[in-house]
Amino acid sequence: GKRKIHYLFEDGKEMAEEYDIKTGQLISRKWREKNTLGGTGKWQVEVGEPTSPLLGALESELIAESSSNPIFMRKDTLSSFQWRIRNLPYPKEVYSVSVEEEQRCCVIRTTNKKYYKKFSIPDLDRYHLPLDAAALSFTHANNTLIITYQKPKEILAAEEQLQKELKKIKAANSGDGDCKTQ
Repeated sequence: GKRKIHYLFEDGKEMAEEYDIKTGQLISRKWREKNTLGGTGKWQVEVGEPTSPLLGALESELIAESSSNPIFMRKDTLSSFQWRIRNLPYPKEVYSVSVEEEQRCCVIRTTNKKYYKKFSIPDLDRYHLPLDAAALSFTHANNTLIITYQKPKEILAAEEQLQKELKKIKAANSGDGDCKTQ
């Protein structure tokens, strides 16, 4: 039910995206670049569930972060960018979400000084589009703060064009390619 696309860029960066085949919705996007010694670095998750390190025998003895800490993740919809922050128990009135145009980021604050987070929108940076405070909204339900930023028409058009291109690509493991192993 997923289609995975892997991109290699000339500057050495790699990007891997997963799409839902039925809806065409982006499930995850990860970036990786070469480290200073030329080896491959770790994947940085831009969209989707953050990767949690598996607890091995040695790691279980070390200090681990609390499971009640807030978990920040991005999960886009077809028409908007969406961030979810789990484990935030305060009522909606406590939160303030704003746009810092000179720093090109969004800021989440609480009036009780318990949570503060700055985050950028890399998609807008890639297209050199300005941040629009009117496109930003938020809601709170089930100890989760959901922040929504409506996608600009330029990004919607680019994603539509990308979906058309992706439909033309044949899957590497579908068996209908003419590549032979030697």
